[in-house]
Amino acid sequence: MHGLFITFEGIDGCGKSLQAKRLAGRLQKKGVQVQLFRDPGGPPISEKVRRILLDRDHGDMSAMTELLLYESARAQLVDEWIRPALEKGDVVLCDRFTDSTLAYQGYGRGLDLDLVRRANDLACRGIFPGLTVVLDIPVEESLRRMAGMNKPADRMENQAREFFERVRRGFRQIAEAEPRRVRILDGLKSEEELEQVIFQDVYPMIESAGHH
Repeated sequence: MHGLFITFEGIDGCGKSLQAKRLAGRLQKKGVQVQLFRDPGGPPISEKVRRILLDRDHGDMSAMTELLLYESARAQLVDEWIRPALEKGDVVLCDRFTDSTLAYQGYGRGLDLDLVRRANDLACRGIFPGLTVVLDIPVEESLRRMAGMNKPADRMENQAREFFERVRRGFRQIAEAEPRRVRILDGLKSEEELEQVIFQDVYPMIESAGHH
């Protein structure tokens, strides 16, 4: 794999999607071949699975079904889009990836963490991020931002506050366990400040890997 794989993580409303887009834009201006994906999503099959996962009518979905659907969507995304892009030498940015599954289905839902890790391995088959940026915000701020978006909450956004507290703790524990890969940033900082910090983190990696 010649490419560089970077993922963006955090609880809902943390600003990760915006920062992933901003980083992609800055890298493109520098002439870097960059592709931005979302997980779950991307290829048509994965987008269909995403719709099932987020459908508010599916409130009775079991934690195991949820886990396997996320992994199904991810396996297709990896096979169809991520692996080919990395083999081509592109920089791949992804809005959520395996750490979300560990945080939401493992820490949040209470599924066995090793089981979730094995499911991640099965879907990815050797494709894992070299760098993960976690934007950390308090759950109160997440709920405030989500309420201000003026759109109905999807099935995952509709969970109880305690669920999101567990997910947030999960992301922090993942970051503590893998400090070389996972960088945790204060998501309450301004959008501009976060954009600058992330770019200063990422661009030297890209230069040293010869992607510019």
